[in-house]
Amino acid sequence: MAVVDRSTFENIYAGQPRWEIGRPQKVFLDVADRITGSILDSGCGTGENALYFASRGQKVTGIDFLAEPIQRAKAKATERGVTATFLVMDALALRELPEVFDSVIDSGLFHVFGDDDRRRYVEGRASVLKPGGRLFLLCFSDAEPGEQGPRRVSKQEIEDAFGEGWTIESVEPTRFEVRPDPKDISFSEGGPKAWLVVVRRVG
Repeated sequence: MAVVDRSTFENIYAGQPRWEIGRPQKVFLDVADRITGSILDSGCGTGENALYFASRGQKVTGIDFLAEPIQRAKAKATERGVTATFLVMDALALRELPEVFDSVIDSGLFHVFGDDDRRRYVEGRASVLKPGGRLFLLCFSDAEPGEQGPRRVSKQEIEDAFGEGWTIESVEPTRFEVRPDPKDISFSEGGPKAWLVVVRRVG
């Protein structure tokens, strides 16, 4: 799948998306101590990653462009007694967000955009990150075979996207955790191959 649109995600969220595993992605747990200060979860879905960091006492804002996952995230926050802010907002319109953050996390958003929107994505993250702040980005890797799921991203594409105004600290191979779905063609055993990217805003 190359680039998907709103109706695609609306249909997916009418059920239970495979990436909604009921807990934070392990890769973010592994680097949690590096994700410091205030946090923006860009494309937060139903909020598992955001709620984890909020439970650690951090100030967290989660955004998603669909109302349904945001409603679910708010309900989870209430049920768990966790304080976090969840907003329905286009992740390509971050210049409208009147706040800057120490850290931004992205679990599976970057890879849904085409080339033009990818440039807007990078500019938007720069507008909401404090100088020296870091973006922690988890995206599909071009090492994942097949065409099921989102667009694959090469290491070179990451380097090109963050070539100006950013310092790339690391691009490490990892995996997405997904729920099994026997109706679909399987991803790689152990989960779809991915990149964990850490980039620092220069400023």
